Amino acid sequence: MKGWGKRIAPFMMAALFVISAAATARADLWDTSRNETVKQNSVSRGKIGRSMNIPVTIYNYSGETWEDVYVKVENSDASYGYMPSPDNADGWQVYPFEMSAGRSVAGGIASGKQKSVTIPAKVRADLKEGYYVVDVTVYKNWNSSEQSGDQVASDPINIYVAPPGANDTEDTEDANKQIAFSLGEGQSTPYGVYPNVLNFSINMRNSGLSDARDVTVEMVLSAKSEEFPFDINDGSYDRYFETIAAGETVEVPYSMAIREDTYSGFYELKFNIYYRETATGDLQKQEDSYWVRIKNKELEEEKPGSSGENNQPYARIVVDSFETVPETIIAGEPFSLILRMKNASSDISASNILLDLESETASSGGGAVFTTLSGSSSYVINSLQPGEVSEITLDMQSAAGIDQRPYYLKIKETYDSPEKKNAVAETSINIQVRQIARLNTGTIDVMPGDITVGAESNIMFPINNTGKVQLYNVTVAFEADSIVPTETYVGNIKPGETGNVDTMLTGAAATMDDGKVKIIITYEDDYGEVQEPVEKELTLIVTEMAEENFEDVFAGQDFDVMPQEELSPIQKYLKYLIAAAVIVAVILAVSLVVIRRKRKAKKKELEELEGSEDEIS
Repeated sequence: MKGWGKRIAPFMMAALFVISAAATARADLWDTSRNETVKQNSVSRGKIGRSMNIPVTIYNYSGETWEDVYVKVENSDASYGYMPSPDNADGWQVYPFEMSAGRSVAGGIASGKQKSVTIPAKVRADLKEGYYVVDVTVYKNWNSSEQSGDQVASDPINIYVAPPGANDTEDTEDANKQIAFSLGEGQSTPYGVYPNVLNFSINMRNSGLSDARDVTVEMVLSAKSEEFPFDINDGSYDRYFETIAAGETVEVPYSMAIREDTYSGFYELKFNIYYRETATGDLQKQEDSYWVRIKNKELEEEKPGSSGENNQPYARIVVDSFETVPETIIAGEPFSLILRMKNASSDISASNILLDLESETASSGGGAVFTTLSGSSSYVINSLQPGEVSEITLDMQSAAGIDQRPYYLKIKETYDSPEKKNAVAETSINIQVRQIARLNTGTIDVMPGDITVGAESNIMFPINNTGKVQLYNVTVAFEADSIVPTETYVGNIKPGETGNVDTMLTGAAATMDDGKVKIIITYEDDYGEVQEPVEKELTLIVTEMAEENFEDVFAGQDFDVMPQEELSPIQKYLKYLIAAAVIVAVILAVSLVVIRRKRKAKKKELEELEGSEDEIS
């Protein structure tokens, strides 16, 4: 055996050499068309030492719903081909990433459905350029705290890595982020002169690796002229973008009136940028700023600052922190706001502190977004020593018809300091308000309403999104003892729009009750959270399939419907008597034949005996 191994060794080396020569050829890539669960539309491309995205589509053909799905790129022991490897002398497949990477699939995957997911990964810095094959493993019932779940599939996919180019840098923290925004690239600082209106647009680029969804750019406002140089005339200065692709630059336009009491100089405009990494992902936030230049009053004139009239110092009252009870505020419902106000001055006390709350107005009706249940929007704190914090609790109500987003609440402060009376200041906080996803259904059409076992009925009805937020991953299930359980995927439904259900129900057993079939509608809200299912009913009667027999063949004939006379005892048993008579006749016939044969045989025997006696005599 050892001798045989030595004979074939040169042939094996030659074969490896041929495979190695074709390692980077697309013809040698793994055929992902054979994959059943993990599908890849095209080869994912990345750069050595850089982060990359791996888009795949997960198909569920298992016959059951996968809950809490997690998709992971893992280091497998399997070898799929001869690939370039700097750390392996044989050159067999190596794992091209720094560590295993994964991404959860919001809402799970129903049987017969699919979902697309993008997996972020960091390519190793010690690789050679070429194609690599990695395993994508799919888990259900994923436990994030234990980092484990039930594996349902594992399929190989292809990636290609190339050396980084001359312009590829990773010196900033944003370079590794899936989504990051850069403001004002390639722009000059906008310049405005009072009393003109300053019209300007801010270039905002998605410098991350993934597309950003539901992007809202919120300008942080302030009533202080030294902080914010423009008049606050609009209820909202938010700018919304449905999607900003990776590398895409969009313009964020503004038209701002310069304030009369603004001084000449440069002003930093602050922004909060809210976005999602996926359509059903959590809302993320990035803070950024952008500078503008204003010409109005010159710096030589008196400018308010930390000193007031006659250069008298006064305390600084700020919001140290705040929270709401409940933490999630639903539009139209009451909540408690807990404010912690702090004297940020190091050596100046404050007294007779009056706080006036002013809510942002709703863009739809123009009313206040937040109101106090007591009717009063003012609150008094007797005094605050330097560094002291005072906590106040306000019972508030949010407006019902507002959009789902953060809203600001201004806090105007009037207070006394030892050397300054009636000092005025202002601060603000942002409070996130959520809308409850709502839906209803239209007329449910069942055609036909009566079927037999094995037959089908067509079910059609609309699902209307009556709320103010989009419904995600709407799925409809049908359950009853008389039908085959069925589930159909409707998809996403925008506010005010309708999704349509059109499916077939198959009869499984005869209906033993009133024929009610339960309809269960499940969906996710704007935050990717699965909501309480909505249940409806329809009526469908399932009957057993009739068995065709001899009587069915003649059903409906005239003689079947004619009245029948009652049979006499002789008529009832006539067929049995005839059968008995036939049997008796057969027995008699056989008996006669047997008797005749016996007589003939006996007669012949006697004749032969007489003949033999004559010969003797």
